[in-house]
Amino acid sequence: REELGQLGERQREWQSLGPCPLASGSWRCWPWGRCCWWKTPELRTPSHLLVLSLALADSGISLNALVAATSSLLRRWPYGSEGCQAHGFQGFVTALASICSSAAVAWGRYHHFCTRSRLDWNTAVSLVFFVWLSSAFWAALPLLGWGHYDYEPLGTCCTLDYSRGDRNFTSFLFTMAFFNFLLPLFITVVSYRLMEQKLGKTSRPPVNTVLPARTLLLGWGPYALLYLYATIADATSISPKLQMVPALIAKAVPTVNAMNYALGSEMVHRGIWQCLSPQRREHSREQ
Repeated sequence: REELGQLGERQREWQSLGPCPLASGSWRCWPWGRCCWWKTPELRTPSHLLVLSLALADSGISLNALVAATSSLLRRWPYGSEGCQAHGFQGFVTALASICSSAAVAWGRYHHFCTRSRLDWNTAVSLVFFVWLSSAFWAALPLLGWGHYDYEPLGTCCTLDYSRGDRNFTSFLFTMAFFNFLLPLFITVVSYRLMEQKLGKTSRPPVNTVLPARTLLLGWGPYALLYLYATIADATSISPKLQMVPALIAKAVPTVNAMNYALGSEMVHRGIWQCLSPQRREHSREQ
């Protein structure tokens, strides 16, 4: 029994290390994007403000994963029940903000490249405020009784409790999923598809029109399937290791977004190079 217990502890520890490299990749990429947005005038545009909102949301997901990894290394949750509620709320806010910000970026890009009127600051700022206020609203509902935050199967982090599967959880899940997953996914797919149809006739689209929608679907889809399964069957019948797979996949989304929106953008690439080369930045300003 002691050997089995030690084996379980080792297995739990190695599973808990999963979020660390995934989160650290985002932390390395996104800060350069935020720094360049602040220091490079060419990037301080309404369209890039939407990307900055996505960067902040993904950084919050990475921070949430690092807290979970820390408690996993301790092999216990050291922050109590109130810390669990705060951790679940923070993770849910940033996850919803990341999904909705991706849709906002898609709509902003379509508006920028495919319409005659450019995206202005008032629209971009209003859209960012709406994304974060909406995300905070939906994330606060479990704290008020519609839904519930609880420990994940390994007991080292907190998320939306899907083990109950009652009417309270089911009604909250379907309503929240429609407004915060299906609708943003629809906006993302339609926006990039219209960009392909309009710009593909004359030139190649200036941004990746395939990866953002696939990232939303493949990154957050497993979570949606797990929650959907919990509404029709007992989720506790699934092994804890298998239940943690959607969480690990979702924690990889910030890294994919960082590679796509920050390092995959030629303008942001130039901005990062200017941040790393102050002399070149001063020379470009003189020109």
